[in-house]
Amino acid sequence: MARRILLIVLAVGVALLLAIQLVPYGRQHTNPPVTAEPAWPDPAVRDLAVRACFDCHSNQVVWPWYSNIAPISWLVQSHVDEARARLNFSTWDIRQGGAGEAAEVVLAGEMPPGYYRLMHRSANLSSAEAAQLAQGLSALR
Repeated sequence: MARRILLIVLAVGVALLLAIQLVPYGRQHTNPPVTAEPAWPDPAVRDLAVRACFDCHSNQVVWPWYSNIAPISWLVQSHVDEARARLNFSTWDIRQGGAGEAAEVVLAGEMPPGYYRLMHRSANLSSAEAAQLAQGLSALR
């Protein structure tokens, strides 16, 4: 009896997982055109930003394979949407107010987030790199 209940629960779970794949949000990834980037104070600062920030804070996101599978796709899309709304390095021709705040959270070790660093080892910044990135972000206008 317990085995039958377990199989029913498992079948329902798989059916739900398959059904949520039909929800389009999170799989229609876009990378709108880059209209303007900031005048980076140094190419090394841009390289650090590309490594640690661009996959959320730009229109040059590299969408990983798992960003196409719900419900993870919903989470990834939501994070990118929110990040682009706060600070987008690809639309610098539109007033961006988040560079100073970004510098603070980089120095505090809050950005890039820990879950992102686990999946993207290249986003792990040394303290010297974090300081260099924060200083560069503070210099952006």
